[in-house]
Amino acid sequence: MADTPITLRLTIADPVPGVRYSLQKDDAPFEPVTASDGPISFEVPIRLAADNRVLGPFVRREGPQRRFVYIRIGAPAGDCASPWSRRAKIDIHDIPPGLLDQARAGRTLEVVLPGRGKDGSPACATVRPAAGWRLL
Repeated sequence: MADTPITLRLTIADPVPGVRYSLQKDDAPFEPVTASDGPISFEVPIRLAADNRVLGPFVRREGPQRRFVYIRIGAPAGDCASPWSRRAKIDIHDIPPGLLDQARAGRTLEVVLPGRGKDGSPACATVRPAAGWRLL
């Protein structure tokens, strides 16, 4: 069976205004956007293997199971003048199989992420969603 293309939507609920964010594709920023007062979203095209492994140029791996997507923040997103040099790691290996089945049928999966750390600066490292993945 061939890999199935699916779409993940990563929404940052409260990004820091004026900060540039982008996906990381391979080792470069992809489609950077500068945050304003509202949420920002990134559409992430990936491939889903028959055994539910997630694949593609946006997918990073750590060990035999963990798969994630990076969001670059500040300088790594292409804003050389930014005081921020961060990445947010969004886990995708733990998406429930039932949701992956729905994604195979053409549905988009979304997760909403906090955009700020406790100190008000851009959230980074492993960023945990307030709620789980949902179907759009």
